[in-house]
Amino acid sequence: MSERLPATSYTFTSQSLEDTDQLAAFLAKRSLPGTIITLDGDLGAGKTHFSKSFARYLGVTSLVNSPTFTIIKEYEGNMPFYHMDVYRISEEEAADLGLDEYFYGQGATLVEWASIIPDLLPAQRLGIEITVNEDNTRKFVCTGYGEPYSEWCRELIQNGVSDNQ
Repeated sequence: MSERLPATSYTFTSQSLEDTDQLAAFLAKRSLPGTIITLDGDLGAGKTHFSKSFARYLGVTSLVNSPTFTIIKEYEGNMPFYHMDVYRISEEEAADLGLDEYFYGQGATLVEWASIIPDLLPAQRLGIEITVNEDNTRKFVCTGYGEPYSEWCRELIQNGVSDNQ
């Protein structure tokens, strides 16, 4: 399913949870039905915090937690929010879950540990790689594959997160 598209990248350093919230807000406010964001990074890097914040800015009011054991959780907000965690399954097992219904559905989809299922991901998406720095700050490398994701990265490059909310 994944094909190579030209990509645009933006690197963001988060000094705090509030900084991470600003990035999540920026992205949530631009999300439309069919939005796909993938998250990768070590355990404890901040994937679930980012997901909770993103959901909050999508208008989700219920408790959002990691779907590690359920794999997919669905929430209602300004649009449906589909939160996936594929850490505990193989790409073969994930292929049997009908992910396309979510990816091309009426909501925004966020996939934690997406690097486990590269062949199942749509070509057009926003990929986020989170790294914990030695000083405990976080580096978010946002890579937009196709539109509107590359445009989001260009906006971030031009103005940063706080100027565009």
